[in-house]
Amino acid sequence: MSDGSAERAGAEWFRAARFGLFVHFGLYSLAARHEWVRSREAMSDADYDRYLERFDPDLFDAAALARAAREAGMRYAVLTAKHHDGFCLFGSALTDYTSVRAAGRDLVAEFAEAMRAEGLRVGLYYSLLDWRHPDFTIDRYHPLRDSVPPEEAKGHDMARYRAYLHGQVRELLTGYGPVDLLFFDFTYPAKGPEEWGAAELMAMVRELSPGIVVNDRLGIPGDYVTPEQYQPDAPLTRDGAEVMWEACHTLNGSWGYDRDNHDYKSPDLLVRMLVQSVACGGNLLLNVGPTGRGALDPRAAETLRAIGAWTSLHARAVHGAGPSAYEPPPNALYTQRGDRLYLHLLAWPLKHVHLPGLAGRVRYAQFLHDGSEVRMRELDGGEHEHNNLAPPGREPGTLTLTLPVVRPDVLLPVVELVLHGEEP
Repeated sequence: MSDGSAERAGAEWFRAARFGLFVHFGLYSLAARHEWVRSREAMSDADYDRYLERFDPDLFDAAALARAAREAGMRYAVLTAKHHDGFCLFGSALTDYTSVRAAGRDLVAEFAEAMRAEGLRVGLYYSLLDWRHPDFTIDRYHPLRDSVPPEEAKGHDMARYRAYLHGQVRELLTGYGPVDLLFFDFTYPAKGPEEWGAAELMAMVRELSPGIVVNDRLGIPGDYVTPEQYQPDAPLTRDGAEVMWEACHTLNGSWGYDRDNHDYKSPDLLVRMLVQSVACGGNLLLNVGPTGRGALDPRAAETLRAIGAWTSLHARAVHGAGPSAYEPPPNALYTQRGDRLYLHLLAWPLKHVHLPGLAGRVRYAQFLHDGSEVRMRELDGGEHEHNNLAPPGREPGTLTLTLPVVRPDVLLPVVELVLHGEEP
């Protein structure tokens, strides 16, 4: 994690937000078979241009997207301003390969305005790769890796591409109002910080947007790290110190619209992933891939609504919350916000749940979804109650909650525990 004041300025809102929306949209959305379709199928420029000729995002409604994100409980959103194919969703003086030229619309401008109107922080994704730019050198990921003669490939000049890359980032940070987050993607063995001019690029970003939060994919330290498609189960550290992090996940394994992929994560699993992120000190950035016309597909829209039904009742267990020093019981997670400890029950117990170390520390307990009291009792570890509140040898200091037999009808039941005094 960087040590600069810019990181510290953005860290507060980023940590408090905990939940964001990722939006992958571009020409690949018309192909509807993964955002890497051009590389996977080794398409030429001419092959890929059939999507450019038909690009018409008539159903891309940034205001509706912003409402869906806010109602899902998200506090920020990140749009793919440019993906690996080089197609830009913004107007650029450096290329005509844009949504403005293709469809007469600056989608980054629409997105930024709509997100701010809903009170969401604005994030932009920018790919360091560019398979359309004539100076981006051909490597193992490039669609033309097997079709361009070696003598032609020698004419590519990464210095010219670096100037283009830096110029476009400058356009994004000066033409669309305050940008709160930049998600660069990605560094790999064939191309690293030198190819991107990473140090100079980061310095320019900090100068133009002192409070911005930048990820770690330039190949040099950023403000936060970005585990992709896996879920950390403990706080992330570097050199023994905890770092800010954000797990980015898809709904169905594809970032872009993938019409025939129905392997969707269920809303209850996604809520558990969100809570696990918060419990380990991280954020969750959940992706949607709008259709070729720019609309959310019905499954994605319904998933966001289902998550929103949960977050509308449980927001304070997520936003502004973080890890707890208390050890949760089996099949449960803790998040904590000041003197409020939140018990997230991943599996529903039979009548009782035993909380080690909390005897004498809790003033009140209630279900968060409806504010109904949860009765509690402190047990002597040597006592074996005739009503089986605790098995023999229950650890001294245990607090036992008495729960209903029927599980509450929410994606993840949460008990709010009001603690005495300060945090542990």
